[in-house]
Amino acid sequence: VQLQASGGGLVQAGGSLRLSCAYSGFRLGDYGIGWFRQAPGREREGLSYIRSGLNSYYADSVKGRFTISRDNAKNTVYLQMSSLKPEDTAVYYCAAGRPIMSARFTSSLYHYWGQGTLVTVSS
Repeated sequence: VQLQASGGGLVQAGGSLRLSCAYSGFRLGDYGIGWFRQAPGREREGLSYIRSGLNSYYADSVKGRFTISRDNAKNTVYLQMSSLKPEDTAVYYCAAGRPIMSARFTSSLYHYWGQGTLVTVSS
């Protein structure tokens, strides 16, 4: 199982960025994919989750601004980020796991992690 996150960069506040998570070695029906981020000095924060069904889930901190989607043909999950704020600055990770729904943003429940991609939002 491998995951590779990409698409990070420098963007001005209010701008948008799309992150990609290319995965291999499993089907989305076997694992779900979550997006997390970690800012310096802060704990890793769960942002969004998707599996093979129609439902997607978001943390309150990003609801309405971030959208998760998938392209099954490309084995890729995306995180479209809009209305970015300086406090969104962090290293963003995608991870694969089988969390219970009530703990879908608990990072310890994820088995496989990508390497992270840095997002910097300037004010």
